[in-house]
Amino acid sequence: MNKKIIRWIIWILLLGGTLGGISIFSLCLGSAGIPVKDIIPLIFEGRGTTEYSILFDIRLPRILLGLAIGGALSLAGVILQGMFRNPLVEPYTLGISGGAALGVCLNIVLGLNSRGGILSIPVSGFLGAVMVILLVYSLSMRKGILKIQGLLLTGVMISFISSSLIMFIMAVSRTEDLHGIVFWIMGSLEEPNWFLIKAALLVSLLGMGIAYLFCWDLNALSLGEEDALHLGINTERTKRLLFVLASVLTGCSVSVAGIIGFVGLVVPHFGRMLAGGDHRILLVTAYLAGGAFLVLCDTLARTIISPLELPVGVITGIVGGSLFVYALTKRQVALGGK
Repeated sequence: MNKKIIRWIIWILLLGGTLGGISIFSLCLGSAGIPVKDIIPLIFEGRGTTEYSILFDIRLPRILLGLAIGGALSLAGVILQGMFRNPLVEPYTLGISGGAALGVCLNIVLGLNSRGGILSIPVSGFLGAVMVILLVYSLSMRKGILKIQGLLLTGVMISFISSSLIMFIMAVSRTEDLHGIVFWIMGSLEEPNWFLIKAALLVSLLGMGIAYLFCWDLNALSLGEEDALHLGINTERTKRLLFVLASVLTGCSVSVAGIIGFVGLVVPHFGRMLAGGDHRILLVTAYLAGGAFLVLCDTLARTIISPLELPVGVITGIVGGSLFVYALTKRQVALGGK
């Protein structure tokens, strides 16, 4: 078998094992510690006990949501960095998170969450993200051509505008509304609704499958649009589909878990450092590493000052920022670097 394929398989097994190990670690750790040896007996014989409820009603949903959100944001980061050929682009650069946050802020301030039920906040966030996606897309189209640089600049400006509107809403909102807005903006995996968890997991897995269909196109686009065109890639159609895919992954993630930064920026770089810049392996390694990274950060967030819980966005910011500085010092963050 080709040595490169063997190396890729080894990295997939290593990252899959790391994700599994972190998930078991997260199941065991918390305000009520559960030994590893007790987990299997609890699964088969522990129904109705407190420990069973802790495992399956509190910790397992967070692990599954962490895998879904971390994987989806990392995939979106890989896709956008490949499209823009810019290592600093991340899912939130295009203003999608700002649109989702603005939708949630309006929901809370207008009191829609008290009348619309538990799904009203993620629905508002998703609608806000969709509005921004449509706005950025329509403003970046020129004569049927999606202008990449225009897309980036428009997204950055929409992000600034959204942030300003959010600050305005926070400045004039009541104290109880302000607390809800701030807590949502900092991100959390504490989601009790299994429907949303399953939906987020399904979207991220479908996104992984669809993104993999474009791995050759992403490899070609990383050489530049002109070279990709010469290689037979329909660049306009590919750019539109990839933009929509990355936007949907980001919008769904933000609407369910809030704004969790640095995952979509840092994880793709470490995926390249570990397994290389070929998108056939990079998409898979980024998905696994993103899930493992977010599950680990969430475990730290809920245990580091237990019984209090930190917003997971605080941990991803500190850990992700430190890792990114480390990567910069190693000078291996250039797009396609190995």
